[in-house]
Amino acid sequence: MSNKDIQVGKTAAIVAYFTLIGSLIAITMNLEPKNVFARFHIRQAFGIHLLFHALAIGFTFTGIPYITLVLFLGYLLLWGYAFLQAINGKKTLVPVIGPYFQKWFTFIQ
Repeated sequence: MSNKDIQVGKTAAIVAYFTLIGSLIAITMNLEPKNVFARFHIRQAFGIHLLFHALAIGFTFTGIPYITLVLFLGYLLLWGYAFLQAINGKKTLVPVIGPYFQKWFTFIQ
């Protein structure tokens, strides 16, 4: 992947990290022309946001008050790491769950 590809896809990649709505906007931004760098980061961001929301809904019913704080801090760490990778123009997977996001969200072209 060339520097030109990274620069062209960087805007969509960064937008994807701003909430779940940002991920959906980035998907539409990447429809034409398709960019490999943007697609990689859109999948990572979409996975991070979906995982956080699914776990937040699930943990709501546990009754453990501090688990939401731990969940939110974990979300911020993953989000921050991936967001910095997008800003720096690198394709680095999110630790542990990043490869799954690339596999599960193949519908994001």
